[in-house]
Amino acid sequence: MPPLSPTAKAQLQIHSCVVLWGFTAILGKLITLDSLPLVWWRMLLVVAALALVPRAWRGLRAMSPRLMLAYAGIGVLVALHWLTFYASIKLANASVGATCIALGTPFTALMEPWLAKRRFSMRELLLGIAVLPGVALVAGGLPDEMRLGLVVGTVSAVFVALFGSLNKRMVEHGDALTVTGLELGAGTIALTALAPLLALVHPSLGGDPFALPSLHDGALLLALALACTLLPFSLSLVALRHMSAFSAQLATNLEPVYAIVLAALLLGEQKELTPMFYLGAAIIIGVVFVHPLVSRPQRISQPELLATSEAKGVAE
Repeated sequence: MPPLSPTAKAQLQIHSCVVLWGFTAILGKLITLDSLPLVWWRMLLVVAALALVPRAWRGLRAMSPRLMLAYAGIGVLVALHWLTFYASIKLANASVGATCIALGTPFTALMEPWLAKRRFSMRELLLGIAVLPGVALVAGGLPDEMRLGLVVGTVSAVFVALFGSLNKRMVEHGDALTVTGLELGAGTIALTALAPLLALVHPSLGGDPFALPSLHDGALLLALALACTLLPFSLSLVALRHMSAFSAQLATNLEPVYAIVLAALLLGEQKELTPMFYLGAAIIIGVVFVHPLVSRPQRISQPELLATSEAKGVAE
């Protein structure tokens, strides 16, 4: 059997990344910790791993205080995204959380022109409007007790659009590993400070951030932080040497599909949801999948930051 070409190998690598990202929703459902300590430990473990990388420290020494503060602010948005993402999963299930993440693309169509200072696209706005029937079907296909999870998941998608657009604007001002460590470190500190207030907003957002995970949860947290965050990020860096950002984005749009399939296979979630939910999810995912096909691909100078890996792996 002849060896794979560099392009074919890159395609295999990027799809492997997307499958790993699809497991984030599954692990979030399996980990018994509340959403707040789950996210707190995930971020802390990634920051601890990056602290062992000399390149991350070199980039930090070269960064101005003003730039550090800007990235720290984005990190707070990243933390709030992950918190609401896992709260959505706890309130509903992994399929609902993954479907809501697909809403990040139409929200980005509205926010990125304003935040990243680029031209507004009516075509992208129309795609955003096209996703609304899917959202209505998803809501109609959920049991009443899961609908709050849909609302919280939609808020999570708004945070995806916010920090993704801001990272797109700032992506060339710092080393990716350094910025990732700075953002997630700031997010960890922010969650610690906001913990008492978050519990007042809704019990699903609260919890003790210092709660020690059990041995079972600790193993899953390590897998979440290292196998589903650091590993796919580094693998996507390798893949992007031999493929365009457009091709990578097309592949990452399959993340919700993988997550829903994995949830059905591993968690049996298909028993909890109606055909109406799956029809709505198909419309949402279809719109997200069509988005890069009708948009003009742009060349990027470096891949998206690690902190945005769940909001798609590369810059649009």
